Amino acid sequence: MPGAINPVAESERVLALDALRGFSVLGILVMNIQSYSMPLPAYLNPHALGPLVGADWWIWLASHTLADRKFITLFSIMFGAGIILFTSRAQQRGLSTARLHYRRMFFLSLFGLAHAYLLWYGDILVTYAVCGMVIYPLRKLAPRRLLIIGLLAMAIGSALYIFFGWSMQFWPPEQIAALKADNWEPPPERINWDLETYRGGWLLQMRHRVPQSFFLQVPFLLMYELWRAGGLMLIGMALYKWGALTAQRSRAFYGRLVAIGFLVGIPVTLYGVYRNVQADWNIRYSFFLGPQWNYWSGVLVALAYAGLVMLACHSGVAGGLTNRLAAVGRMAFTNYIMHTVICTTLLYGHGFGLYGSVSRLAQIGIVLGIFALQMLYSPLWLRHFRYGPLEWLWRALTYWRLPPFRRLSPRMP
Repeated sequence: MPGAINPVAESERVLALDALRGFSVLGILVMNIQSYSMPLPAYLNPHALGPLVGADWWIWLASHTLADRKFITLFSIMFGAGIILFTSRAQQRGLSTARLHYRRMFFLSLFGLAHAYLLWYGDILVTYAVCGMVIYPLRKLAPRRLLIIGLLAMAIGSALYIFFGWSMQFWPPEQIAALKADNWEPPPERINWDLETYRGGWLLQMRHRVPQSFFLQVPFLLMYELWRAGGLMLIGMALYKWGALTAQRSRAFYGRLVAIGFLVGIPVTLYGVYRNVQADWNIRYSFFLGPQWNYWSGVLVALAYAGLVMLACHSGVAGGLTNRLAAVGRMAFTNYIMHTVICTTLLYGHGFGLYGSVSRLAQIGIVLGIFALQMLYSPLWLRHFRYGPLEWLWRALTYWRLPPFRRLSPRMP
């Protein structure tokens, strides 16, 4: 019906966009598994729980170089592209894009709050909902302006971090000691408290999850994530308008993205590691200033990954893999929450209680197992259902009507 409020039809989906979204949602688990598995300081400082040697050191280095800030950057870029895709299609149908978009972001924030406070403090959905509300009025700007504003927003986040790092020389010693104990080099009693918390039951976990979630969703969001994630979403809007995320550009264009991203981004990331090693992972340098190398190089590597996926879509090489990634991407919301459900069941006290006892090498084994599982069940699910379960619920709340869920007949792969 003309003007009816309906979800995006399946035929309107873009394979390249879905495949890139699936690639990014899988990739963020490489870093998130560290937060699920270990006390928070170990995510920030590889030596927080003691010297890192052998295979665990190489796993950390590979994860930091190839995944840290790379896949979450790509996921943020994809979210910005999704805002343009969603609002442009709503506008073509004569619908109120503002009403639908803000309702969509409102319910996303509710999902994120439930995710953070009930399951895992590392939730990103609240940040995305807030940023999506803030940047919505800018969506109609020309791509070049979106790119410039996005880079400026990222620069503000970077400048704030650098400022805090510079200001540490004026901090009272007790303030630095508190930051160090909570986030960088926790004393044994702090580690034991954390292990007891997450090896305990669901209610006991609240004593860390609730304050940590609040910190990430209020002060940290305003100080850092609003600028970083919001800036990346604006960059994603620009790239989508240029056709760079839907395989519409030339192979030479994507080849340049790959070459520049890997040949520049990876050496800069490794140089940042070198600087941290030279500083002996001292909190005065490595907490605020050290991450800046990876902050910016992560954008280049993320774009290189995007270029690889677009080249695969262009050439048809690994078509089966691309189709599986697209299925994972079509269920990105469900698969993201499924990461938390699986990992907290394995690691937290209300499940198998392995928290704090899984090496970094074993963590990668868990990640690869979840990759295989989601690339297997996502296409199977979509043969019988039109959406992932959380995607269906989010659409129903956004459009305020129940979209069809089951297929009348299973779709052939």
